[in-house]
Amino acid sequence: MAQVVVGLGNPGPEYEGTRHNLGQRVLDHLAQDVFHSRWRSDDSTRLASGEWRGAPVKLVKPLTFMNVSGPVVRRALHRHRAEPADLILVYDDIDLALGKVRVRMTGSHGGHNGVRSVIETLGTDAIRRVKIGVGRPDRKAEIPDHVLTGFLPEEEELVAAAVVTAAQRVLELIQKTSG
Repeated sequence: MAQVVVGLGNPGPEYEGTRHNLGQRVLDHLAQDVFHSRWRSDDSTRLASGEWRGAPVKLVKPLTFMNVSGPVVRRALHRHRAEPADLILVYDDIDLALGKVRVRMTGSHGGHNGVRSVIETLGTDAIRRVKIGVGRPDRKAEIPDHVLTGFLPEEEELVAAAVVTAAQRVLELIQKTSG
């Protein structure tokens, strides 16, 4: 059975380089540098495929806004005959310092609306996650602007390293699942 890796983000070129699209940036790295795969689009996702140590892998970037990712993730799992246990979510986390990467096997959405949508739609929080820190702004009111802005030039080296580290964590999760 395929492992389905979903990079959460927002659609459109205006969001490509933002903190909120860091999960999709990790998937771009996996598609290009690990699987040497090209993206193709359907009505609600961009898809790429690969294989990691004998395990089939489907990379999925929803073409919906972050806060309504759940139904697209459910359709992707159905399309690939996968279960929530076969899913790995990759996304930004304001509660982690910039560049820090953390793996979680289960847990709440932690206030992340994209993760909330996936958990509510799938009816389980037993979802493997790779979270990449984007840092928290000083005031709660600044969170939407913070996650929808790009990285400063002096942050880019740290972010690029975090993308590689997060991709490695995804591959480790795939390997553990496939034996």
